[in-house]
Amino acid sequence: MISWPPVLVFCAIVPLPSDLTGWLAYIAAQHPQNIELGLTRVRQVWQALGTPAPARQVITIAGTNGKGSSVALLQAILQAAGYRVGAYTSPHLLRYNERVAILGQPVTDAALCAAFAAVEQARDATPLTYFEYGTLAALVVLQQHQLDIALLEVGLGGRLDAVNIIDADVALITGIGLDHTDWLGDTLEAIGAEKAGIMRQGRLVVYAAPQMPESIATTARQVGAELLRLGHDYRYQVTAQDWSWQSTELHRRALPLPNLRGSIQLQNAAAVLRVLTCLHDRYPVDQQAIRQGLLTVRIPGRFEIQQRRARWILDVAHNPQAVAGLADQLGDYFVAGQVRAVVGLLQDKVSTDLFQAIAQRIDHWYLLDLSATARGASADCLQQTAQSVIPAESVTLCGEPATGFALADQHSEPDDLVLVFGSFVTVAAAQGWLQQNQI
Repeated sequence: MISWPPVLVFCAIVPLPSDLTGWLAYIAAQHPQNIELGLTRVRQVWQALGTPAPARQVITIAGTNGKGSSVALLQAILQAAGYRVGAYTSPHLLRYNERVAILGQPVTDAALCAAFAAVEQARDATPLTYFEYGTLAALVVLQQHQLDIALLEVGLGGRLDAVNIIDADVALITGIGLDHTDWLGDTLEAIGAEKAGIMRQGRLVVYAAPQMPESIATTARQVGAELLRLGHDYRYQVTAQDWSWQSTELHRRALPLPNLRGSIQLQNAAAVLRVLTCLHDRYPVDQQAIRQGLLTVRIPGRFEIQQRRARWILDVAHNPQAVAGLADQLGDYFVAGQVRAVVGLLQDKVSTDLFQAIAQRIDHWYLLDLSATARGASADCLQQTAQSVIPAESVTLCGEPATGFALADQHSEPDDLVLVFGSFVTVAAAQGWLQQNQI
């Protein structure tokens, strides 16, 4: 018998990233799918991390639209009241750090890198998506700052979203629209049931919109959560100069209009005030803090106005409901010349209804090609989808976003309005282009 020498197998040890750019590339490559809903894997790693709790009180925010604005309003008011507040939101516009904010300021690269390293060690062989990595890292960072209140924005749905491993002391559902139907269902009732998954037994949940799917109330009864609704448990009234708000316990008068454009922001602000009453016993907020928060709140990319040869407005509206709200805002905004829309979308957001919602407000369209971006839609795809509601002669097909911005800029007159809307990728690119091409 021939005796062969033993075979030595050498396994290369891949060094962990040393900077944030490297970490983001690394976590993006660790899971074959961008989205895989479910809490089993992320909860397992969270437990291995020691179940980091983000703050003494947690407010979880879900809904189709208005989540980012609601987080910004809560953050501004609570900080004005003197509380230590942290927030986890997604996606970001320019820098990943924007997703985790302490006292309104994005956290450092070093803090995120250390948190990613902790998650990587805890996960062992458990696969995590990009969003799950980010959520766990955010919880690690938030816990380190001994916060009074953490604001956690749901990324997708609610029931099976990674954020939902944390039990919310108060939940806010901003409203329900048709979005992410491949993942959440193709009816408002089905989507409502998924969003309602953030409710907890014995805890309060605020529903912000005037119309509510029955599945929200059904879930509240099944879970044992107390549901507070606009028009039932609180109301608001608007005048030309200010607005007032009333619940069963409290009446606030002569409130300043929020420093966020659009009538929908009053609906968001009214729900935020109801959330604050739910925290009143431990974290009371007086009228002055509310006034200061409403006057100073700011959120980039929501009806953000910039001035060039013409006025530009940037907005991350990217589903039919949000675009319809954007169209309403434009109706209140006087434009002497033409409105030129520059649009770029991800593939799962492309729909005829989206274009139909704002078509009557637009004189000319510049359709961007985002096919070089993950899940980005091509300009041809946008044109084919919109052809039944947009005349062909009013469309310019563009290549990369910079080309579309330059064309809209060259074609515009001082009295025109250039409206950039769609995905966060589109608005972020517009912000970068405007900064690089200052007049």
